Amino acid sequence: MSVKRYKWLFWLVIVVIIYIWGITGVHFTGIKDSAGEVSQSIISGIFHPDWAYVYDGSGEDLISLIFQTLAMAFLGTFISAILSVPFAFWAARNGKKRWHVRSTSGKLVLTLIRTFPEIVLAIMFIKAVGPGSFAGVLAVSIHSIGMLGKLFSESIENMDLGPSEAIMSSGGNRAQTLVFATLPTVLPEFLSYTLYRFEIAVRSASILGMVGAGGIGTPLLFAIQTRTWSRVGIILLGIIITVTLIDYVSGTLRKRLV
Repeated sequence: MSVKRYKWLFWLVIVVIIYIWGITGVHFTGIKDSAGEVSQSIISGIFHPDWAYVYDGSGEDLISLIFQTLAMAFLGTFISAILSVPFAFWAARNGKKRWHVRSTSGKLVLTLIRTFPEIVLAIMFIKAVGPGSFAGVLAVSIHSIGMLGKLFSESIENMDLGPSEAIMSSGGNRAQTLVFATLPTVLPEFLSYTLYRFEIAVRSASILGMVGAGGIGTPLLFAIQTRTWSRVGIILLGIIITVTLIDYVSGTLRKRLV
């Protein structure tokens, strides 16, 4: 009884130790003398954006590159949503067993896929297929497989087994159980997770351009390097508006699905 009473104290000490270790591991080098001037320039650029960059018909303007970024995120999420389904069934655990060769190996593969961030995958794919949006789509899709596969497998593990058992008890085979019971049960959650992943993919695709993987990240990097803060301001404003709209639409759709 005394052990349970002081269990919270044990975990509190562990958390405090981790925080102390993390804080002491960060070496603070101070603030540069030009930090105030740079910050003022950035804020001024954000509040005085370059409106002429919004659209000029060149294909390299804000609206064109925002649509390119959305296309990268959509295509990468669409590909990963399809490829994640077999990985999800591979990693899903049957019954209450904590360890199973099939599910454990599937979870390990999904963990390995998630290990590589999109920006690292983008750099690797740029070396393989060249710079551009195609490398960005590959990076988003591969990384999303690891995350969606994990979420899909958890949906399969936690789904209601009633419809499946009813079909099996009436003489249905595995294929019929999959088509008429399993997929209809988990499909709303699959779609909900896919929409949520699309929100994240839009943010990721906005950054991948900084390494040459297409999208709005490339002109953002150039604007920062050349200290064209008004251009930085309009690009950030475009990203904020786009992400906000995507979050709102996706959240509304997810509420109706689940």
